[in-house]
Amino acid sequence: MKKIDTKDWKKVFVEFGRNAIEVLVPPGCVELTMKDVPVLPDPQKAFAEAFLNPISSPPLEEIVRRKGKPPGEMSAAIAVSDITRPVPYKGENGILRPLLRRLESSGIKKENIKIIVATGMHRASTPEEKVEMYGQEVVDQYTILDHDCENNDLLESIGKTKRGTHVYVNRDFYFADLKITTGLVESHFFTGISGGRKSVCPGLVDVKTIQKFHGPSFLEDPNSTNLVLEGNPCHEEALEVAQTVGVDFVINVNLDKDLRLIRVFTGDMVEANLRAFEMIKAYAEIPVHEEFDIVLTHSGYVGRDHYQTAKAGVGALPAVKEGGVIIIAANNRDFINPIGSPEYRSLIHLLKMQGPDGYLDLLRTPSWKFTKDQWEPEVWGKVLKKMGEDGLIYCSLEIERENYCLLPGVCGLDFMKGKRIKPSLEKAQEMVQKAVLFAVSRYQQKRIEPTMAFLREGPYAVPVLKG
Repeated sequence: MKKIDTKDWKKVFVEFGRNAIEVLVPPGCVELTMKDVPVLPDPQKAFAEAFLNPISSPPLEEIVRRKGKPPGEMSAAIAVSDITRPVPYKGENGILRPLLRRLESSGIKKENIKIIVATGMHRASTPEEKVEMYGQEVVDQYTILDHDCENNDLLESIGKTKRGTHVYVNRDFYFADLKITTGLVESHFFTGISGGRKSVCPGLVDVKTIQKFHGPSFLEDPNSTNLVLEGNPCHEEALEVAQTVGVDFVINVNLDKDLRLIRVFTGDMVEANLRAFEMIKAYAEIPVHEEFDIVLTHSGYVGRDHYQTAKAGVGALPAVKEGGVIIIAANNRDFINPIGSPEYRSLIHLLKMQGPDGYLDLLRTPSWKFTKDQWEPEVWGKVLKKMGEDGLIYCSLEIERENYCLLPGVCGLDFMKGKRIKPSLEKAQEMVQKAVLFAVSRYQQKRIEPTMAFLREGPYAVPVLKG
């Protein structure tokens, strides 16, 4: 690595949490980036206009009037995303304040409004995370509940889907007179896009429904991938569940590559979500005309832990050659569980021991008992199948060296000196830089000058191989 001449190399800025690190890359490195989209200059005005002109739906105030019940006696439930999604909820430029004001001006009492965090199988939110996401004023004045997919007392049966899934849904949401979902529409590595129907399924359903939704029969379908809706079993199952529950109104947003607000879509759950899908497909999809030997990417906002960073790994696959190298700069800042849940820790280690084919065979064995979080190792298995373990370089300072033995791939800390390294931007930069040097040197030792790409937006961009 020390013999590599970097004097002609260029700098790229790699997102790392709320900051960025400077990394030198070979002069021929191609930057794969999403299209530039104008940012909304006045978010408050944009939300006001979206509420006045909902898509394929009456305005929210009209929906309240049509319920045939005195507004003062009505209950309202609002499904919101948790800390793993960069949804602009708080403040005057966010979703919640204008929404809550409209509900209350329509006559719905503040004490009859419940904000439900659609956690799916994620852990419950901490008090600090709720303030960070929704703002102190909302936390102080409104009831905010975390969904619990394993608490049967909080769940209500809504029958079976066409695929035979017996679904239970959050009672507080299901029995509310007015049901509203909110969220971010971005590419999603097996439901095609997020937002819309996904707030309900998997966000507010029971653990067994989530198990089916995240099982091999759904995830191994070739249509279960980024920016594909037609024939996607995950999308179709989630949509059927949400339509059965009966969502009255949806508020979805698109963000640009720097997580700034670019569009607001309100109204009918299906039509508003499709309009947001068309928008994101137009700017997030990146045509790629050749695969690269090395791809540098990052975990993005979503990659708070190793579990969530699977999105970055599988998202980079269309851009990298078979047997190539993916380098992930991962800011796993969830200091409670930087790897993931205890179940995930065990399962990702099982993937490392069994390999992707062996792990998938286990999941398909009739005697296998579905285990929480088993789907993310399955997704990591797709990365390992194309790259091999030596082709995945994982760079995180928050995961301690002794815990890296659980994880597949090359440990970024192996490039660093010292047993204990305090996380810092400088150390993160050093680690990722050395990972790039290491990957390049492996090719040069074979007398190959590798091709390289940098995926600027990490898990949010969608490279698509053309031809």
